[in-house]
Amino acid sequence: MAQAGVPYAAVPRGSSDGRVHFSDEVHESDADVEDNGLFEHRETMEVADNDTLYYGMSLGTRRRMRKGRVFWATVVCLVVVSVVGIFWLYFDGINWMQRSKKRNVILMVSDGFGPASETMARNFVQQVHGLPVGYQSPLDEILVGSSRTRSSDSLVTDSAAGATALSCRMKSYNGAIGVDPERMPCGTVLEAAKLQRNMATGLVVTSRITHATPGAFSAHVTHRDMEDLIAEYQIGNYSLGPMVDLMFGGGRCHFEAGPHVNSCRTDARDLLSEARANGFRTLDSRSDFDALDANSAQSLPLLGTFAASHMDYEIDRDPKQQPSLAEMTNKALGILSAATKNTNSGFFLMVEGSRIDMAAHTNDPAAHVREIVAYWDAISAVRAYVDANPDTVLISVSDHETGGFSVAKQLGPEYPEYLWNPFALEPVKHSIEYVSSKLLGQTTDSAKQYEFVRDTVFPKWMGIKDASHEEILAVAQEANSVQLRQLLSTAISDRAQLGWATHGHSAVDVNLYAYGKDAHLLRGSHENTDIGDFIVQAL
Repeated sequence: MAQAGVPYAAVPRGSSDGRVHFSDEVHESDADVEDNGLFEHRETMEVADNDTLYYGMSLGTRRRMRKGRVFWATVVCLVVVSVVGIFWLYFDGINWMQRSKKRNVILMVSDGFGPASETMARNFVQQVHGLPVGYQSPLDEILVGSSRTRSSDSLVTDSAAGATALSCRMKSYNGAIGVDPERMPCGTVLEAAKLQRNMATGLVVTSRITHATPGAFSAHVTHRDMEDLIAEYQIGNYSLGPMVDLMFGGGRCHFEAGPHVNSCRTDARDLLSEARANGFRTLDSRSDFDALDANSAQSLPLLGTFAASHMDYEIDRDPKQQPSLAEMTNKALGILSAATKNTNSGFFLMVEGSRIDMAAHTNDPAAHVREIVAYWDAISAVRAYVDANPDTVLISVSDHETGGFSVAKQLGPEYPEYLWNPFALEPVKHSIEYVSSKLLGQTTDSAKQYEFVRDTVFPKWMGIKDASHEEILAVAQEANSVQLRQLLSTAISDRAQLGWATHGHSAVDVNLYAYGKDAHLLRGSHENTDIGDFIVQAL
């Protein structure tokens, strides 16, 4: 029978069922059960299980136990959360926090630009403009290391494999465009920026936009010569759809339907019309370019092809007809910035000084140095952008060196002079490519051709006032394009005392430059694939 003053009725050990029975009455007191008169005789109670023991306690004891359990549960939870948090921060959290910030990544590729070319260009600018001996170029100021350039199948890479190493972070064979050594597609950093980071993307070049370097970031084909197919990738005609938001460069002929005088396609597809159907705005003139609002995101996606093939060398470029590399880069930065202004994602932009390489292939030092200076102008524009946007990183690197170029040349069997002459390059007005095309298209009258070379080509276009009769005659009579270009190269290079080992590429390491967010992480000597790894971490 329940006893007054306690919230239960207890049955001694000898009771018929041997269990503690609970009363419906609840006492208001918080006193411990041992304070109740019921247990004055300390009779031993038998409990059937733990629940019975718990409910056999006073309300106050039970409340204290509950508070204790809550306290210790909270402590355990805090410890577990802290340990998990520490491990998360150590292994992945820091990366996640970095990636959660808005980033811009700008990769600039100086195609065919080796260390000797940087020295030559610096000497040229310093001497011709009377600058202090300690003058530094825009690249000199941000030098951080060097890049090793071999491909998977040769110690001397080509541009396709060199660009694929940067874009896919893997070595592949010479000629590979966004494919691995087994000729399977490899994901590019541009595709990762678009699909995984929702970033805006862009390509700015002075070659055909379908050429090896831009192709390796935007297409997957087994050989670089498949430019018709690369163009199809670039307007989104593959499984991933359009990946590039902005494209500036040359190469319009690979987008125009063939056969046609302005087309170099082998089929009748009109990719410009297809691009417009996919939402692209297309441009093909300087006036179209100038009309673009650099602060508007409404232009994207955008395809600007300002030449049928490669854009003109800087030394030949008519500024009324074609924009410069720096102008295209500045406009691309403005448009991509506007497109990402109100988003949590930045942009990835690849800029290539494409024709640095082509001038070196021709062994044309005057065109080569002008292309380098034009690239410096683009570097300066990007550095200014990085200064204004601190969460941006600029990386500048070459895919390889071209020409086996040396800032010295021995002209005969005698011991050479220790000098080179930058002033021999200053008066040159046109590239060897331009000059040779004009010579091969001239009259077949040998006397008139001789006069043209003597009175125009050497003195007015190449700045050579002391050409010999033998030099003039050899140039005037040469009908083979390759041999003609070699004669013109020798005429300029000998007077400047600059040397060339090849019309192809070399295996020399190339300079690596970086500026902005985490640029210090690229210090030292790296494989070219390491630069792709850095870009992935920076996205």
